[in-house]
Amino acid sequence: MSDLIAKTAIDRRLAEIVTPAIEGLGFELVRIRLMGGKTRTLQIMADRPEGGIIVEDCAKISTAVSVALDVEDPVEDQYILEVSSPGIDRPLTRLKDFEMWKGYEARIETTELIDGRRRFKGLLQGVEGEEVLIELEEGPEAVTIGLQFEWLSDAKLVLTDDLIAEMLKQRKASGSFDEADFDEIETSEGDGDEAVTPESNTTTKH
Repeated sequence: MSDLIAKTAIDRRLAEIVTPAIEGLGFELVRIRLMGGKTRTLQIMADRPEGGIIVEDCAKISTAVSVALDVEDPVEDQYILEVSSPGIDRPLTRLKDFEMWKGYEARIETTELIDGRRRFKGLLQGVEGEEVLIELEEGPEAVTIGLQFEWLSDAKLVLTDDLIAEMLKQRKASGSFDEADFDEIETSEGDGDEAVTPESNTTTKH
């Protein structure tokens, strides 16, 4: 499992517990993070293999994950379980994500300095073996470089008009687009930890 999906030892342990439950429902784990704070938050990001997860899917995943965590839970303190979709400017955590979103703009960070820098922004050009290809605007001409997947510490899509248009097209094609969802985003009042957005489901675990 890549560090982009689960960074810390506890994240990896939690991923081992919840992944079978998530995959058993036909979804994939995109990212998992146990966040600190007054009340800890376990953030689980999931998606369909072809994309297009909706709030009802998040609720199903939340229920299944809760059962798995109740059986074998390495987190002793109370925490909030938050299951969500990757969103439009989604994190890129698996090698296939960089191929899937070829042609779209992304920000990538590496663990070590590469040619004196750790941050790269440009158009994804797919993958070649274990390398992620990204086209950078360097001077008068664009330059495509390859970054080893294992070098990456963070990567996500950049929110652009083209990306928004593509995501809306995908959601309409999959039947997961509902204008009422967007009305709810604009008009509903936040209710704190228990608020449910069109693409997330939150519950408190004891």
